[in-house]
Amino acid sequence: MVIPLSSSDSSSVTRRTFTSTFPKEVRPKAPPIKSQGIKTKLVPFIFRSFSWDMRKGTWIEPFVGSGAVAFNAAPRCVIAADSNRHLIRFYQSIKDGRITPSTTRRFLESEGEKLAKKGEDHYYAIRSRFNKDEDPLDFLFLSRACFNGMIRFNSKGGYNVPFCRKPERFRGAYITKIVNQVGWVSAVMKHADWQFIVQDWRVTLGDARSNDFVYVDPPYIGRHTDYFNSWDEKEADALAASLRALPCGFAYSMWSRNRYRENEHLQRWFSDYPIVATDHFYHVGPQETLRNAMEEALVVSPKSALPHTEMERRKKALQLELGL
Repeated sequence: MVIPLSSSDSSSVTRRTFTSTFPKEVRPKAPPIKSQGIKTKLVPFIFRSFSWDMRKGTWIEPFVGSGAVAFNAAPRCVIAADSNRHLIRFYQSIKDGRITPSTTRRFLESEGEKLAKKGEDHYYAIRSRFNKDEDPLDFLFLSRACFNGMIRFNSKGGYNVPFCRKPERFRGAYITKIVNQVGWVSAVMKHADWQFIVQDWRVTLGDARSNDFVYVDPPYIGRHTDYFNSWDEKEADALAASLRALPCGFAYSMWSRNRYRENEHLQRWFSDYPIVATDHFYHVGPQETLRNAMEEALVVSPKSALPHTEMERRKKALQLELGL
């Protein structure tokens, strides 16, 4: 059952979504790492779709990715995990103070100037250097200068996304924007307990306790492959089963439908759960004709469901039971 969350009822929903410690009104900010499928614009929709008291537990993300949701939520205690060690190393470096706004500015100004002079040759030189040394600032550079903000690796673990063909990419204003994003996430982590871990999602979910909250944004089954490891229907089914068995509340991002088809995986595993949905457009795909709007869904555990989503779920279940 998918419940569209219309703009007309969003304000009332927002007021009753979170405890006093969770952000009621959120103007989302973007993190410094850019990637396909990033959830920055969906943050308000996500936050007004469930309830959780951050004073009592830990925010857990087994697929933290760019970190857009976690950083905007800014809980007091976070487990940010991912199988992609480059993402984890980058944010750990900010947390540890090895990457700062000033070091970021110096790096991007230097490498951006070289890119403007040498063009794609310099991009591919940085890509080769990163695949050898795995420096987190090189990773930042690539995520901002690659084609369509993609994060993709070959079978040997090498970053293989081509150049975006914009040698003047790192102009002053663009660098300042990224520097400010680094400063923002650094400030978010400063007075909170953030743990960055490279590990399989199964291990991460195994750490969840009753007062925690799990936000899950895995590779979208039937849409595109994972950015680092393989991801198939078997993995997606295992994840769905694990989510249903969690001792705590969760929210699970997944696509619901597009102009061509519906997501059978979502209905197979969560037709009896509250699901809210909204239209969204992802700039993913090598050609503009392949980039289409779709309905973005958020599965919410009954424990964390808002009154209106749970009431609608029960109403639908009763109608099915009565054959209405």
